[in-house]
Amino acid sequence: MPVHDHQRVARLLHALAEPNRLAMVHLLARSEQRVTDVTAVLGLAQSTVSAHLATLREAGLVEVRLAGRSSWYRVSDQDVEHVIAAAEQVLARLTGGDAGAAGQIGSSRVPLVALS
Repeated sequence: MPVHDHQRVARLLHALAEPNRLAMVHLLARSEQRVTDVTAVLGLAQSTVSAHLATLREAGLVEVRLAGRSSWYRVSDQDVEHVIAAAEQVLARLTGGDAGAAGQIGSSRVPLVALS
């Protein structure tokens, strides 16, 4: 029987269990961003973005690269997006693929980030 580290997995999922942090992970999986960039794209206060990034860093989901006076954030492992995609697939199956019903399972929704 495989050994599962449920405590560590729970910490990782807890870090992802917030709509704004999920939006940040989607954004950072596509390209490195500074706090000011994330703030502009998501329309959140700088202090809110910084707090969420700290939570994601503590969980090991996001890493930072210092360049001069700037801090550039990125997803530490591209497989994080696969975890989110798997959750979205389960949600679609649970709701019969009804996007409206999917939104009713959770209490808040954050728009998807469109990147060009």
